[in-house]
Amino acid sequence: MTDLLSFGKNILGSQPFSVLLGTELEAFEPGKAVLTLAVRDELKQQHGFVHGGVVSYLADNALTYAGGSVLGDSVTSEYKINYLRPALGERLTARATVLSSGKRQAVCQCEVIALNNGEERLVAVAQGTISKVDTKS
Repeated sequence: MTDLLSFGKNILGSQPFSVLLGTELEAFEPGKAVLTLAVRDELKQQHGFVHGGVVSYLADNALTYAGGSVLGDSVTSEYKINYLRPALGERLTARATVLSSGKRQAVCQCEVIALNNGEERLVAVAQGTISKVDTKS
């Protein structure tokens, strides 16, 4: 395991909501991040699909990890998500990459994939702006 991946896993472990959901950091390197989440009944809505808020959370966190990989300590300043189809299956994977970055901000994109019976399906795409945290404030 790389030092950056270990560092990222420690950060994820300090996020109570991520721990509650059971999120795992699979990859964390300059310019990209991959987060996964096992689907369970508590994360579904009334039609049996993974709740949109869960899909959105996973995209948001993956975007922030990708941006943070080039900026350091950072937070999401804005993002947009498009749900393409219902999220069905046993696992969600969010793959985020940095499109452009400067000293204080990075624009990132993310694809959320559902694994269902061995088949991957794109269920959502997101784009966001990630901002470096100003520790002097």
